[in-house]
Amino acid sequence: MKNYYKDKENVLEYIEMAEGYDGRVLIEHLRDYLPEGSSVLELGMGPGKDLDILKKYYQVTGSDFTKHFLDLYKENHQDMDVDLLLLDARKLDIERQFDCVYTNKVLYHLTEEEMIESLRRQEDLLTEEGLILHSFWEGNKKEKFKGTNYVYYTKKRLIEIINTHFTDVYKILEIEYYKEMKEKDSIFFILKKI
Repeated sequence: MKNYYKDKENVLEYIEMAEGYDGRVLIEHLRDYLPEGSSVLELGMGPGKDLDILKKYYQVTGSDFTKHFLDLYKENHQDMDVDLLLLDARKLDIERQFDCVYTNKVLYHLTEEEMIESLRRQEDLLTEEGLILHSFWEGNKKEKFKGTNYVYYTKKRLIEIINTHFTDVYKILEIEYYKEMKEKDSIFFILKKI
């Protein structure tokens, strides 16, 4: 798979396109379940907008599989001591544990099979009764744009995936639609490790 974000110009283009959007609404839902001071790993932090919000409440580790995002974040946050990892959401090759793994529209870049494998690997990264929060664009289609996968999910399909592959791993705490650009264009779930 070609990595659109390998080129710094594409990273800068994405940052400009994403201006004005963040996961504030998702983080408010997360705060209903995850105590302040808990450890959170954000996969696919991109420009770090959600990371900055998460830092207000939690001990955060940011990660991305694109070094340009990490370098730009460090460059723009030189006054802060921030834990950042170069990490692929498909493989998750680290030997650490967190109270929560968080993504905001990152796993929808994976194929459904890769997303399922990532959720399996995330179980190993979670502390006892740890949480995962992931969001997706709502829909029922797959597409490629500039060599990057986009897989959309309905609430029904996400519930099917969880109930088929993870009933002995995760309990659904919440699965809801939300608005990013228009009503119900996005969906998130919060699962608890059992």
